Amino acid sequence: MTARRAAAAAVATIAALAVPSCGSRQDPGPLPTAVPTAVASTATQAACPDPGVVIRIGDVDAAMGLRALTVSMTNCGDRPYQANGYPAVRVLGDDHKPLDVRVAPGTSDITVDPALTAAPRPVTLQPGGTATAVVMWRNLVTDSTVVATTGTYLEIAPTTGAPAQTVTPKGGIDLGNTGKLGVGPWTAASQSEPAQS
Repeated sequence: MTARRAAAAAVATIAALAVPSCGSRQDPGPLPTAVPTAVASTATQAACPDPGVVIRIGDVDAAMGLRALTVSMTNCGDRPYQANGYPAVRVLGDDHKPLDVRVAPGTSDITVDPALTAAPRPVTLQPGGTATAVVMWRNLVTDSTVVATTGTYLEIAPTTGAPAQTVTPKGGIDLGNTGKLGVGPWTAASQSEPAQS
Protein backbone atom coordinates (compact mmCIF):
# COMPACT_ATOMS: atom_id res chain seq x y z
CA MET A 1 0.00 0.00 0.00
CA THR A 2 1.37 3.39 -0.94
CA ALA A 3 1.66 6.23 1.56
CA ARG A 4 -1.12 8.13 -0.25
CA ARG A 5 -3.54 5.17 0.00
CA ALA A 6 -2.63 4.59 3.66
CA ALA A 7 -3.38 8.24 4.48
CA ALA A 8 -6.74 8.09 2.66
CA ALA A 9 -7.67 4.90 4.56
CA ALA A 10 -6.80 6.55 7.88
CA VAL A 11 -8.97 9.60 7.10
CA ALA A 12 -11.91 7.33 6.16
CA THR A 13 -11.56 5.38 9.40
CA ILE A 14 -11.52 8.56 11.52
CA ALA A 15 -14.59 9.91 9.71
CA ALA A 16 -16.48 6.66 10.27
CA LEU A 17 -15.72 6.78 14.01
CA ALA A 18 -16.67 10.46 14.34
CA VAL A 19 -20.11 10.11 12.65
CA PRO A 20 -22.18 7.33 14.24
CA SER A 21 -24.21 5.22 11.90
CA CYS A 22 -28.01 5.21 12.06
CA GLY A 23 -29.22 2.82 14.78
CA SER A 24 -25.99 2.88 16.79
CA ARG A 25 -25.99 3.67 20.51
CA GLN A 26 -24.64 7.15 19.80
CA ASP A 27 -27.43 7.89 17.30
CA PRO A 28 -29.91 10.24 19.03
CA GLY A 29 -32.73 9.07 16.73
CA PRO A 30 -35.46 11.37 15.41
CA LEU A 31 -35.95 14.72 17.13
CA PRO A 32 -39.04 14.90 19.38
CA THR A 33 -41.99 16.64 17.75
CA ALA A 34 -44.14 17.02 20.88
CA VAL A 35 -43.79 20.19 22.96
CA PRO A 36 -42.55 19.38 26.47
CA THR A 37 -45.32 19.46 29.07
CA ALA A 38 -43.83 22.40 30.98
CA VAL A 39 -43.52 24.49 27.82
CA ALA A 40 -47.04 23.63 26.68
CA SER A 41 -48.44 24.53 30.10
CA THR A 42 -46.64 27.88 30.10
CA ALA A 43 -47.90 28.67 26.59
CA THR A 44 -51.48 27.86 27.62
CA GLN A 45 -51.25 30.11 30.67
CA ALA A 46 -49.84 32.96 28.59
CA ALA A 47 -52.71 32.61 26.10
CA CYS A 48 -55.30 32.81 28.91
CA PRO A 49 -54.77 36.03 30.86
CA ASP A 50 -56.22 36.80 34.29
CA PRO A 51 -58.97 36.40 35.31
CA GLY A 52 -59.38 33.45 32.93
CA VAL A 53 -60.98 35.23 29.98
CA VAL A 54 -59.62 36.64 26.74
CA ILE A 55 -61.09 39.82 25.23
CA ARG A 56 -61.25 40.46 21.49
CA ILE A 57 -62.96 43.01 19.28
CA GLY A 58 -64.58 43.01 15.86
CA ASP A 59 -64.45 45.70 13.19
CA VAL A 60 -65.93 49.14 13.77
CA ASP A 61 -69.34 49.46 12.12
CA ALA A 62 -69.78 53.05 10.98
CA ALA A 63 -73.02 54.58 9.73
CA MET A 64 -73.91 58.29 9.50
CA GLY A 65 -71.58 59.27 12.32
CA LEU A 66 -72.66 56.47 14.68
CA ARG A 67 -69.94 53.95 15.48
CA ALA A 68 -70.47 50.49 16.96
CA LEU A 69 -67.82 48.02 18.08
CA THR A 70 -68.56 44.48 19.28
CA VAL A 71 -66.44 43.24 22.18
CA SER A 72 -66.27 39.52 22.94
CA MET A 73 -65.12 37.85 26.15
CA THR A 74 -64.31 34.13 25.96
CA ASN A 75 -63.71 31.87 28.94
CA CYS A 76 -60.28 30.38 28.22
CA GLY A 77 -59.97 28.79 31.65
CA ASP A 78 -61.06 25.42 32.99
CA ARG A 79 -63.89 26.56 35.29
CA PRO A 80 -67.08 28.60 34.86
CA TYR A 81 -66.72 32.38 34.80
CA GLN A 82 -69.48 34.66 36.08
CA ALA A 83 -70.09 37.97 34.30
CA ASN A 84 -72.64 40.52 35.40
CA GLY A 85 -72.96 44.11 34.30
CA TYR A 86 -70.80 46.07 31.91
CA PRO A 87 -67.21 45.87 30.71
CA ALA A 88 -64.96 48.57 32.15
CA VAL A 89 -63.58 50.58 29.22
CA ARG A 90 -60.97 53.32 28.91
CA VAL A 91 -59.86 55.10 25.74
CA LEU A 92 -56.08 55.40 25.37
CA GLY A 93 -53.96 57.59 23.13
CA ASP A 94 -50.85 56.74 21.09
CA ASP A 95 -48.79 56.80 24.29
CA HIS A 96 -51.16 54.33 26.00
CA LYS A 97 -52.27 57.04 28.44
CA PRO A 98 -56.00 57.52 29.19
CA LEU A 99 -57.77 60.28 27.27
CA ASP A 100 -60.38 62.61 28.76
CA VAL A 101 -63.39 60.58 27.59
CA ARG A 102 -66.56 59.95 29.58
CA VAL A 103 -67.50 56.27 29.41
CA ALA A 104 -71.00 55.49 30.63
CA PRO A 105 -72.98 52.25 30.80
CA GLY A 106 -76.00 52.30 28.55
CA THR A 107 -75.78 55.94 27.53
CA SER A 108 -79.14 56.57 25.88
CA ASP A 109 -78.16 60.00 24.57
CA ILE A 110 -75.82 58.27 22.10
CA THR A 111 -78.48 55.93 20.71
CA VAL A 112 -81.64 54.08 21.68
CA ASP A 113 -80.24 50.87 20.22
CA PRO A 114 -81.37 47.90 22.40
CA ALA A 115 -77.81 46.55 22.45
CA LEU A 116 -76.76 49.64 24.40
CA THR A 117 -79.85 50.29 26.50
CA ALA A 118 -80.65 46.73 27.65
CA ALA A 119 -80.49 46.00 31.36
CA PRO A 120 -77.58 43.84 32.50
CA ARG A 121 -78.25 40.21 33.42
CA PRO A 122 -75.92 37.63 35.01
CA VAL A 123 -74.10 35.47 32.48
CA THR A 124 -72.24 32.27 33.34
CA LEU A 125 -69.57 31.34 30.82
CA GLN A 126 -68.60 27.69 30.77
CA PRO A 127 -65.04 26.95 29.51
CA GLY A 128 -65.00 28.02 25.87
CA GLY A 129 -68.19 30.07 26.27
CA THR A 130 -68.43 33.66 25.00
CA ALA A 131 -70.28 36.81 25.99
CA THR A 132 -70.47 39.99 23.93
CA ALA A 133 -71.02 43.66 24.61
CA VAL A 134 -71.20 46.68 22.34
CA VAL A 135 -69.34 49.98 22.56
CA MET A 136 -70.91 52.93 20.73
CA TRP A 137 -69.99 56.53 20.06
CA ARG A 138 -70.67 59.33 17.62
CA ASN A 139 -68.12 61.03 15.43
CA LEU A 140 -69.45 64.56 15.71
CA VAL A 141 -67.79 67.95 15.66
CA THR A 142 -70.17 70.40 17.29
CA ASP A 143 -67.66 73.10 18.19
CA SER A 144 -64.81 74.03 15.84
CA THR A 145 -62.87 75.58 18.73
CA VAL A 146 -62.63 72.25 20.57
CA VAL A 147 -59.96 69.80 19.47
CA ALA A 148 -61.37 66.51 18.19
CA THR A 149 -60.45 63.37 20.14
CA THR A 150 -59.21 60.18 18.52
CA GLY A 151 -58.21 57.23 20.66
CA THR A 152 -55.78 54.60 19.42
CA TYR A 153 -56.42 51.80 21.92
CA LEU A 154 -59.17 50.54 24.19
CA GLU A 155 -58.40 49.14 27.60
CA ILE A 156 -61.16 46.68 28.47
CA ALA A 157 -61.76 44.71 31.67
CA PRO A 158 -64.60 42.23 32.30
CA THR A 159 -65.78 44.53 35.09
CA THR A 160 -64.50 47.39 37.21
CA GLY A 161 -61.47 46.31 39.24
CA ALA A 162 -60.69 43.23 37.15
CA PRO A 163 -57.43 42.93 35.15
CA ALA A 164 -57.75 44.80 31.83
CA GLN A 165 -56.59 43.89 28.34
CA THR A 166 -55.63 46.37 25.63
CA VAL A 167 -57.00 46.04 22.10
CA THR A 168 -56.49 48.10 18.95
CA PRO A 169 -59.64 49.02 17.01
CA LYS A 170 -59.10 49.41 13.28
CA GLY A 171 -59.39 53.11 12.46
CA GLY A 172 -59.19 54.14 16.11
CA ILE A 173 -61.92 55.71 18.24
CA ASP A 174 -62.89 58.89 16.38
CA LEU A 175 -65.03 60.73 18.91
CA GLY A 176 -64.97 64.15 17.26
CA ASN A 177 -65.39 66.53 20.17
CA THR A 178 -68.22 64.64 21.87
CA GLY A 179 -65.84 63.23 24.47
CA LYS A 180 -68.09 60.29 25.37
CA LEU A 181 -68.96 56.73 24.49
CA GLY A 182 -71.53 54.24 25.72
CA VAL A 183 -71.09 50.62 26.74
CA GLY A 184 -73.74 47.91 26.60
CA PRO A 185 -74.00 45.02 29.08
CA TRP A 186 -72.48 41.57 28.65
CA THR A 187 -74.88 39.14 27.00
CA ALA A 188 -74.44 35.44 26.27
CA ALA A 189 -73.36 34.74 22.70
CA SER A 190 -74.37 31.73 20.64
CA GLN A 191 -71.72 29.02 20.50
CA SER A 192 -72.14 29.03 16.72
CA GLU A 193 -71.11 32.67 16.36
CA PRO A 194 -67.77 33.24 14.63
CA ALA A 195 -64.94 34.30 16.92
CA GLN A 196 -64.02 37.97 16.92
CA SER A 197 -60.57 38.98 15.76
